Amino acid sequence: MIKSFLMLGQSNMAGRGFINEVPPIYNERIQMLRNGRWQMMAEPINYDRPVAGVGLASSFADLLSQKYEEDVIGLIPCAEGGSALDEWAPDQMLFKHAVAQAKFAMQTSTLAGILWHQGESDCTDGHYQYYGSKLTSIMEALRHELNVPEIPILIGGLGDFLGKEGFGKGCSEYEQVNQAIMRFAQEHNNCYFITAKELTSNPDGIHVDAVSQRKFGVRYFEAFFGKKHILEPLVNEDELLNQIYTRKHTKSEQIYMLSVNFGVGNITYKEFAAKMLQINGA
Repeated sequence: MIKSFLMLGQSNMAGRGFINEVPPIYNERIQMLRNGRWQMMAEPINYDRPVAGVGLASSFADLLSQKYEEDVIGLIPCAEGGSALDEWAPDQMLFKHAVAQAKFAMQTSTLAGILWHQGESDCTDGHYQYYGSKLTSIMEALRHELNVPEIPILIGGLGDFLGKEGFGKGCSEYEQVNQAIMRFAQEHNNCYFITAKELTSNPDGIHVDAVSQRKFGVRYFEAFFGKKHILEPLVNEDELLNQIYTRKHTKSEQIYMLSVNFGVGNITYKEFAAKMLQINGA
């Protein structure tokens, strides 16, 4: 069975972590919805821009796959970089697209959760005052449209690196947005807040970097599996990530990784053929 998760929000859900800064995650039991079919996960998962990169969903899904050994974890990428909360209103295209993708995925999977991270675009001009009520409208409409009234909703907080430098300097009201997000999670059933405390950013000052995205995914996993808010960084984040990175790859995963390296020009065909022989035990 495929347990699927809908990915919503803006660029820090889509992922902007630099791919070369962390070990890759390949797992044949994690699939992403792309071009109308389930494909083996590869980053960037949520290709909303040419700058898309590492997001939180990969480490989240890998840890889930270790807990649900009989299941496949499916990811439904619908996040859109730079999107404001109003663009996710039930009468707007981003909402409609996400619902359509989720319904399509539900033909071959069980929708098990909603992953949300958004708010940087609403950190100015007092938008935080209406954030909670607008978010409530969006999430209630999602649950209704998808007929999943009790589905877990995981909502990440904004990084405390905001408001200081680069593109993030203008996010002067991120603390108020965080408070609104936390209130929403605490006041609604099966909604869990995940802190971004101590996460670090790319040099642009607004996007969570690759190392921290991996840690963020671990926190989302702990929130989902433990059915609880994550209000502080976890003491075992590095341990759990090491568990992901040191897992022995299956033959199918090795072939996939080798094919990717050949396809992007990292190795020659001669090297590709030789390593294929090694994998196949010839």
